[in-house]
Amino acid sequence: MADGNDVAHHDGTRVYRAHVFHIAGSPAQTDVASHLVSIPDGALVVAGDGRIVWLGGWAALPAAYADAPVTRADYLVPGFVDSHVHFPQSYATAAHGGGQLLEWLDHCIFPTETRFADPDFADRAARYFARRRIAAGTTAAMVFGSAFPVAQDALYRATLEAGLRIVSGRGIQTVGPAAASALLTSEEDAITLVADEIDRWHAVDTGDPRTAHVQVAVVPRFSLSATPRTLHALGELYDEARMTGVYFHSHLNENNRKGDGEIAAVLGSYGVEAYLDTYDGRFLPGSRTGGHSLLGRRSSLAHAVHSQPRELARMAETGTSIAHCPTSQLFLGSGTMPWRSTVAAGVNVALGSDIGAGDEWLISRVAGDCYKVHISEEGDAGTALHPAELLFAATLAGARALDMEHAFGNLDVGKDADFLLIETSRWEPLEGMLSMGIRSDDPEQATLEELFTLLVGLRQPAIAGVYVAGRRAVAPAL
Repeated sequence: MADGNDVAHHDGTRVYRAHVFHIAGSPAQTDVASHLVSIPDGALVVAGDGRIVWLGGWAALPAAYADAPVTRADYLVPGFVDSHVHFPQSYATAAHGGGQLLEWLDHCIFPTETRFADPDFADRAARYFARRRIAAGTTAAMVFGSAFPVAQDALYRATLEAGLRIVSGRGIQTVGPAAASALLTSEEDAITLVADEIDRWHAVDTGDPRTAHVQVAVVPRFSLSATPRTLHALGELYDEARMTGVYFHSHLNENNRKGDGEIAAVLGSYGVEAYLDTYDGRFLPGSRTGGHSLLGRRSSLAHAVHSQPRELARMAETGTSIAHCPTSQLFLGSGTMPWRSTVAAGVNVALGSDIGAGDEWLISRVAGDCYKVHISEEGDAGTALHPAELLFAATLAGARALDMEHAFGNLDVGKDADFLLIETSRWEPLEGMLSMGIRSDDPEQATLEELFTLLVGLRQPAIAGVYVAGRRAVAPAL
């Protein structure tokens, strides 16, 4: 079906026929349900340049497209956006660290990431990473990069070869435990390496950050991997680089173990009142200003599980997004980000796999974990997320976190055609749930039930086609 007639129209136009789901427009996260579009027998028309030129019911397909080739599938949804995934942890999923975040880093992650200094290993890992992304339908991703430039070069090459979108940056560490020694550089070298990566790779494919598929971010691992001097220097660099569309990405408020957890260590080390202050230029004792802020529309912070109200307000004020990673938070015992109060604060919340603490590459499965953890929140905080909220968090919220909502994230006319084709027969449990499951007699409710089952029941074999800007992504050979 999806692999059938894939021959271009004389002007390159193609039509894709399936049940279409997407979140239309540019809604606030509190209003996505009213923007859910479901077209049971839909048609998506993609021009030769990869842009969406029409979307609607098959029966209403304009005559101008009547002779364009048609590819059929059961479902068509926007490509998934992974707002937080670690390239040098590609092989580290399901690693037993014997503890929470800091123990896991020492025992599993720092040794794993050290291997990426080897060019052959890094090249194979980059190809593996691209293959895993395509298999999971992740068309765009914010990728926490390797400390080693040779590995980052391999990552960008493999991404371009596969036809995917990426924002990444080398993982910056200027201080750390003995287990991380091979990953550390001086402050001077850290700045030099980041500047070089920006010069060589940022928007390398188009020269324009509004259209580029490859873009660069400034990525300190977290505040414990830096010093006030490092953060000051990164602020100076970013104050200039942000004008060219460079991103900022790191971790925030992940582990709140009393006494010796991540948050306690950050507050104790810097003498600040809030973790976020260290990224906001206020990294001197007492949260005094010591440099430029790293927050903004192209900034996103992973986790934010234990944020103070003023931290959420500041993220909302600056347009900084949260990469919500419920799967990895379960794995490391980090706790549950309070969904309703976080969204109510006005912060954009997108989903991240957080490979490798997360052990699910498929963002729709992360959405399933998102539903489970938030319905289990205590007391009045517990909430059953609307299926449209899950689809939004897996697609358009991610595009918003990457400040690329103008280009992808839904199927609005004029945007790039980033989408997935799904064939339920490729995964028998999914086909069974969708074809034989109980549905409400109310059509609107039945639609929501169908979308929920599609997202939560989806598995990688059912993803029959992955398209970025109208071109099919191709898995590079290992």
